[in-house]
Amino acid sequence: MTQTISINLGGLLFHIDDEAYKILQSYLKSVEKQFVDETEKSEIISDIEARLSELFEERIDRKKDLISAPDVKAVMTIMGEPHDFADNKEPEPAKKKRSYRSKRTSKRMYRDVDDRVLGGVCSGIGAYFKIDPWIFRAIFIVFTFFFLSGFIIYLILWVTIPEALTTAQKLEMRGKPINVENIKNTVKEEFENVKRRMNL
Repeated sequence: MTQTISINLGGLLFHIDDEAYKILQSYLKSVEKQFVDETEKSEIISDIEARLSELFEERIDRKKDLISAPDVKAVMTIMGEPHDFADNKEPEPAKKKRSYRSKRTSKRMYRDVDDRVLGGVCSGIGAYFKIDPWIFRAIFIVFTFFFLSGFIIYLILWVTIPEALTTAQKLEMRGKPINVENIKNTVKEEFENVKRRMNL
């Protein structure tokens, strides 16, 4: 007989079996240990938990509403092991080995509200295609002045393309793997950008 536990992870409720719960709890404790000295610790952990809940939600369907140990292990493989993203110095061969473990990344179009002039449409398109957003801004300006369609197209895209609000969405917009290491780096980068703006 398997004991089940209800947990709240990233604002979502999940039913998880006892073995899976122990593995998940151990994993989260190991992750937290890596960020003990980080000033952005609570934001990093919160974003990691949100990403874990997204991954668990993908694995649950109508036939299966219980998270099992294989589910937790599969999600841990996607997110990365704590020793994979430790800040300690490691030799070059070990670093190369780690990069092979990165999973296939999904890429999605979002509006980049962190680098917006108006609605973040051009910034999002630029991030998606890895092109300077000013090129897309210039295209929209030209189409607006000469064909009068640029502004209408921009408004349509503004309404239809969602904002990149979470760290996972910001990584997905750029086509980067959504794992613990990248979540940590993105949160730290955002904190540095806020500090820079406050000092201006």
